[in-house]
Amino acid sequence: MTPSPAPAPRQSADSRCDGGTSAAGRALSRAVLRHGRARCAALCAVSTAATAAGLLLPALLGHTLDLLLAQAPAARWVACCAGVVLLLALLDGCAGVLTGTATAHATAWLRRRLTGHVLALGPRATARFGAGDLVARGVGNAAQAGTAPGAVAALLAALAGPVGGVVALGVIDPWLAAVFLAGAPVLALLLRALARDTTACVAEYQRAQGRIAGALADAIAGSRTIRAAGVADRETARILAPLPELSRAGRRMWQVQGRAAAQAVTVAPLLNLGVLAVAGLLLARHRLSVGDLLAASRYAVLATGVGALVGQLSALARARAATVRLAEVTAEPRPEHGTRRLPAGPGLLELRAVTAVRGGRAVLDGLDLTVPGGTTLALVGRSGTGKSLLAEVAGRLTDPDAGEVLLDGVPLRSLTHDELRRAVAYAFERPALLGTTIEDALAFGLADRPPAAVRSAARRAHADGFVRRLPDGYATLVADAPRSGGESQRLGLARAFVRDGRLLILDDALSSLDTVTEHRIAQSLLASVPARTRLLIAHRPATAARADRVAWLDDGRVRAVGTHRELWRDAAYRAVFGAAFGAEGESDAGAAAGSGERG
Repeated sequence: MTPSPAPAPRQSADSRCDGGTSAAGRALSRAVLRHGRARCAALCAVSTAATAAGLLLPALLGHTLDLLLAQAPAARWVACCAGVVLLLALLDGCAGVLTGTATAHATAWLRRRLTGHVLALGPRATARFGAGDLVARGVGNAAQAGTAPGAVAALLAALAGPVGGVVALGVIDPWLAAVFLAGAPVLALLLRALARDTTACVAEYQRAQGRIAGALADAIAGSRTIRAAGVADRETARILAPLPELSRAGRRMWQVQGRAAAQAVTVAPLLNLGVLAVAGLLLARHRLSVGDLLAASRYAVLATGVGALVGQLSALARARAATVRLAEVTAEPRPEHGTRRLPAGPGLLELRAVTAVRGGRAVLDGLDLTVPGGTTLALVGRSGTGKSLLAEVAGRLTDPDAGEVLLDGVPLRSLTHDELRRAVAYAFERPALLGTTIEDALAFGLADRPPAAVRSAARRAHADGFVRRLPDGYATLVADAPRSGGESQRLGLARAFVRDGRLLILDDALSSLDTVTEHRIAQSLLASVPARTRLLIAHRPATAARADRVAWLDDGRVRAVGTHRELWRDAAYRAVFGAAFGAEGESDAGAAAGSGERG
């Protein structure tokens, strides 16, 4: 059979990454603003009101000064100025509260959306991004992206100040506005360059943070191995390897902002001086009053309020870069479910021309495999041949890039979510026991499973004995239940047995069991009534020998299917188990062959 070329969905997705992710980032940004539109509108209203009050204050101060210089009654105007100052303080306080509330709600919404999407993607999410990087995005980047509504509202208010200042200068005298507008394009160019450069620096900074988080998560998961090997210093250096890049990106951010601030400090005073010079000439010609001069000086400061714009643009750039990193995850297509249900059947599993690409390589390449209903098929192959990926595809924990998987003649993509999860049960090499108590963990995801069924499943998995010896039996908190790797695997098997689906997939779920316990559980599996279809990954010859048939995977394809006894005649098949034999090689091989004959 000629190997089919690896499909390109993953590669094309990577090639579309920049443009597609940018579009997804903009869409996610709009979604965040739509979700918090009420709070954002309230924040915009309060910020705009504060800006309006700030624009009103110089005019009031100027008019009050003119009245005082003319020795006219001005008590009412002084009171108005004091009232506006108090109003500004109140509005600033309200804006702070609304900003914090909008940020918190937006962050919570982003985290819920990201978490739901990651869980819907399943193993594809961690394969694509890595667990540590996903945590970094969900914690740090979501918090930064959540500041977007507040940053947008603050930016609008910050823009309203300069615009209102220019308009007020024009009201006082058109020449004042004309002098300011002559230098306004320079300020606009400075702000545009700031937004562009800050976004690039922040994106680089956040990527480096994600790499550090990913390496740290891997190291924490393997902390015992690192300690045993005595390589803590080397691993520390590996984890912190992106620090120089992080430092460079951080310095670049400060350099960009510092350069923008310095340029603004250079340009803004020149504009202020120009406005004041023209205002002084107009005062000398009696076209302006002293109060008008005071108001003009204040409006010139508001019109050149680049400092506030620099800060808000930087905050918005950080939020936008963080949103793009979140959008990289949410842009991954989540699996869609159909509306069909399974007909009555024995659990016939069919994989037709299944191809699955990981890291640009076709791990499964046009694979065809049929597991008759009610039988046990063992998957055997060297490390990296795609056994675990095939197990994921067989129960639709992940979708293949090409081909289809059918259960009793129905494509898995066509089944409803609940129908699929009722039909397929999994047990893993390192089961994650989720739930408050042991009983909760065994019935995880099942709302209507009676305690008797949970205990029966535990007995089948030979877990009932040690669970009953726990302080509170099945009511023992999972966190307070000491257990070995083999006991954890037995609990994982019990959880799979509780579901009682027509297809049971064991992803190396017997690897930590002793030989006697494995033999007993295998007998329990094979004696299931009614018979269930069982797909198990086998690393031990004895495990493969107990299966009805063995599928030998090699280079992403099924090299052969047969009984363990038949395949054992092939030296290359025997070599697959070489690592399991260790130094005892020949004696274990003989035992495996014997068990195969007995099977």
